[in-house]
Amino acid sequence: MKKPQFHLLNQHSGLLISFFAFILLVAYQTSKEEGRTWSVYKADSHSTSYSPLDQINTANVTRLQPAWTFALKDMKDGARPGSAECNPVIVDGVMYATSAKHWVYAVNASTGEQIWSFDPFAGAEGGGVSRGVTYWESEGGNEKRILVTGGDNLFALDIKSGKPILDFGKNGKVSMNVGLRDDPKTISVIPTSPGIIFKDLLIMGAEVSELYGAQPGYIRAYHCKTGKLVWTFHTIPLPGEPGYETWPKDAYKYAGGANDWGGMSVDTKRGMVFLATGSPTYDYYGADRKGKNLYGNSVVALDAATGKYGWHFQTVHHDLWDYDLPCPPNLVTVKKDGPDGRTQKVDAVAQVSKHGFIFVFNRETGEPLFPIEERKVPASNIPGEEAWPTQPFPLKPKPFARQFMTESDLTHYTNAGHDSIVKKYRSMRYEGLFTPPDLKGTLMLPGSRGGAEWGGAAIDPTSSVLFVKSNDSPEIESMKKVDLEEASKNMSVFQQGKSLYMTYCVACHGKDKNGDEPTYPSLIGLRNRLTREAALDKIKKGAGKMPAFASVVKGKDKAIIAFLYEREQHSTSAVTKFETGKTKPGADKYLNLTAYGHFRDPNGNPALTPPWGTLSAVNLNTGEYEWQVPLGNDEKRQQKNGPETGQEGSAGPIVTAGGLVFISGTNDKNLRAFDKKTGKLLWKTELPGIANATACTYMSGGKQYVALSVGGTKENPSGFIMAFKLP
Repeated sequence: MKKPQFHLLNQHSGLLISFFAFILLVAYQTSKEEGRTWSVYKADSHSTSYSPLDQINTANVTRLQPAWTFALKDMKDGARPGSAECNPVIVDGVMYATSAKHWVYAVNASTGEQIWSFDPFAGAEGGGVSRGVTYWESEGGNEKRILVTGGDNLFALDIKSGKPILDFGKNGKVSMNVGLRDDPKTISVIPTSPGIIFKDLLIMGAEVSELYGAQPGYIRAYHCKTGKLVWTFHTIPLPGEPGYETWPKDAYKYAGGANDWGGMSVDTKRGMVFLATGSPTYDYYGADRKGKNLYGNSVVALDAATGKYGWHFQTVHHDLWDYDLPCPPNLVTVKKDGPDGRTQKVDAVAQVSKHGFIFVFNRETGEPLFPIEERKVPASNIPGEEAWPTQPFPLKPKPFARQFMTESDLTHYTNAGHDSIVKKYRSMRYEGLFTPPDLKGTLMLPGSRGGAEWGGAAIDPTSSVLFVKSNDSPEIESMKKVDLEEASKNMSVFQQGKSLYMTYCVACHGKDKNGDEPTYPSLIGLRNRLTREAALDKIKKGAGKMPAFASVVKGKDKAIIAFLYEREQHSTSAVTKFETGKTKPGADKYLNLTAYGHFRDPNGNPALTPPWGTLSAVNLNTGEYEWQVPLGNDEKRQQKNGPETGQEGSAGPIVTAGGLVFISGTNDKNLRAFDKKTGKLLWKTELPGIANATACTYMSGGKQYVALSVGGTKENPSGFIMAFKLP
């Protein structure tokens, strides 16, 4: 009888079908995992900037070569080259990225071919800093979308077409101006870093102006499907909320800042979101905000579902130096000795800072894992100011940035140049870290550009080693009392515009409007690059390192445009009363006229001896340094046969299971790969433009790629996305 054989055949068939189904399932899961190794800004919800991929490793990284280049084309020919800050995310073989002009692109991750693009400004000028997008999918994966900000709007995009999902908010977008303190029609809040996902919530920070009249930096959570605002955390507390007592009584009505502009981290298991906030405004003078000013300059833990306060630690009290916490906290597990002497694992939060410290806390309680002591710091001499008498100093790890300099640290390129910077150095007030702003000028080291910047740190979870880039560039604070209303009397429109420029703009763009490329653009010939309307829009909303000046130019648009576009002969009438936004009535105003500037000799040479940028590896189990090397090189100023000089840069490192640390961001245009254990440089390549952006790495089609956004060039101002792989 053949029936038993037929039955046996059916059994084999069933087994074969089950086997092939299993293989397909494994292949699907492997493919899914392969396509999700960098699906979040800075790699994952813990903001580690770590990849478990090891196809590219210390043994073969020297063979790394270009795989594809995607040339962006959203800027006009002749435009000023855009600055790239996007950290792309990759999901299921598709890369999602934003350009310097804030357009969104979907690109085939294996070939670099464009799938779709989205212009959030619908053909208008637009622009502004964008560090990437947020990917969300519903539980079960039935719904997927890209969440991204363009200007002061939040969009939800269909991942297949790039078109707005119209049932999100109002016709596919949500105004970020709604839900803050003041009338949304009179403000413009423009997030620069992507939000982070907790279940069906998108948790967002924002960049606000750093001047008088700025908005408060409330943290807000939106429903990913509807765009509905679910909860708000007041970073400047309202009456009855914890921290309210650290401000003057009515400060919540006029004070601004204390915003998370660098990104966040989420512990999904515990349901906690971790913030890193910036300084209150105005950054350099706080007579109208006496007190510690919570939650400015703080690591804050909240319940991710409700926004309820958990714990905080303030890294700078009553900030007068613009020492924002510039990047997301890193979530890491470290090994510490317990009360019984046994080593135990502790889930922790590590935060790097502009002033060069690393703060490490217990993730659940906020308790410091290394000792932190309050030390007495200098008092302020400026009328009305009350600098906080102490500041927190971690005893471990030691600072990763230079925090003190003497005359012996001043450069000597020429006798005249050296004499000039020595004279300047001696003329200023300088008592080390936390010397308050002073009317005679104050030296800052680190400066407001860091220490650490928005690229932040990378964490290797296998070793608990933290990698961080430091800028070592002193800065001068030059304080001056200003009264624009009084100064504007009997001035022409052009003269009033010049007064505005010399007050708010000269520190970055210079008295002659020549700027300081590539960070601060020249404004000469502006009429040939931008319409007056487009220029005014940038001034109001901010762009690059420039904050939003909407409150400053309100009521005096014609004045600033008359000066920038050199229309003195047509501007003889006087401007009406200057408005300064919502500030404390009758309060004196002092401005730092050289904010974000450099301390240099008359020929433009740095005043501080190199290195001017370093890359450090710090073991968070012990608080000790594994290594520290200069990052970047200024060949013009490098001593013959001497070490590399190091350079400034805002991009952060990434670290991989292949034993590598990749980092770009320096003015020499190089992308570098270091051995993560030793700090030895293993590979570098020169890029077409400055890649002021953190890289990413992912698998696609069985190959590991390293990719990053690259800034624009004269030939292609829109910039590029470049990917590298092994041959």
